[in-house]
Amino acid sequence: MAGDLFDNWFDPLEAEVRARSREFIEELLRGELEAALSRPRYGRSQMSGREGRASVAGHRHGSRTRSLTGTFGPIEIAVPRARLTTADGKTTEWKSQTLRAYQRRTLAADALIASTYLAGTNTRRVRRALAALFGGTVGKDTVSRTWRKVKSDWDAWHTRSLTGEPIVRLILDGTVVRVRLDRKATSISLLVVLGVREDGQKVLLAIKSMGGESAEAWRTVLADLINRGLRRPEFLIVDGAPGLDKAIASVWDGVPVQRCTVHKHRNLFAHAPERLHDEITADYNDMIYATTPEEIEARRKAFIHKWRLKHRAVADSLEEAGERLFTFTRLPPSQWRSVRTTNAIERLHEEFKRRIKTQTVLPSADTAAMLFWALLASGQINMRKVDGWQTLAAKPGNQPIDLAA
Repeated sequence: MAGDLFDNWFDPLEAEVRARSREFIEELLRGELEAALSRPRYGRSQMSGREGRASVAGHRHGSRTRSLTGTFGPIEIAVPRARLTTADGKTTEWKSQTLRAYQRRTLAADALIASTYLAGTNTRRVRRALAALFGGTVGKDTVSRTWRKVKSDWDAWHTRSLTGEPIVRLILDGTVVRVRLDRKATSISLLVVLGVREDGQKVLLAIKSMGGESAEAWRTVLADLINRGLRRPEFLIVDGAPGLDKAIASVWDGVPVQRCTVHKHRNLFAHAPERLHDEITADYNDMIYATTPEEIEARRKAFIHKWRLKHRAVADSLEEAGERLFTFTRLPPSQWRSVRTTNAIERLHEEFKRRIKTQTVLPSADTAAMLFWALLASGQINMRKVDGWQTLAAKPGNQPIDLAA
């Protein structure tokens, strides 16, 4: 029978690189030991410019074989051993600072495994994808252990101080994911907060797994940001969830709030039969995407007048949003595109859902939050500056549009 695919794909270049890698690592370790002993192998140290009895800080005693997996593949290396003399006259085993105790993979190999996992594959698929490179030495348990190493960076990130962050705007939204809780699939909410710096750069400030999007849940998230030193923002963009509105009112009352126009658009559809959706969309977009506050005000009045007669529930739904749906008109028009919606977070949600599609149910709530953060921290997702960042220094005006219909 023919062999499996890749069985006969021997590459002399790769074989030579692997052999040279072994030689280089062994030479590096020998050099480190020579520095610790203050003398080369079989050599004597110099004392006061003359040859004397060697000033030995310890002695070698053979070597041991270690397996090491790196981006060069799996290799076997000979690690030198030695006993060092301490200040009190006792001896201790020499430990290399280059190759840590019990280390079986290089940090670059761990980073490759973790980034492959983040790219959207589960642990078993990572093992199969990297089988050729690592010679089958990486199993699903290895992938899981490598991923758990990310937790130390995650712990440092979500407790870091925000005192020096020049945040002027916040975008807040949540998404629902399925996780395993007490061995059962359970839906939880990930509450996400994006900040916009003075230079327009978006930055992830917080992500927390909660049972839902209640006022108390959001108040917990906002209180944590304040306790870590986040200053009072100048503008907020929200999805319109009542729990979030209550939480904001309790901590930042008086800050201008923009309700996401896309969420309200979807909400209008829920109040009308499907055959009216295209007409609602045309009228709504004509109003929201008008070029001046005066045009928006006039088209809002026309929208209310028309839909009160045609389908009153649609008009009532628009009026429910109040002036928060049009807070963006208080800013320079160059910023309108970036402040009308929570799309900046929605795109993150979409990428996150694409990433976890292969897993369906995540191992835990903590894993879900950590995975969301890692997609940005690892560079799998990049965030650009907001549109109109050149005019971010302009403060929101005090004149809302006229809501009279």
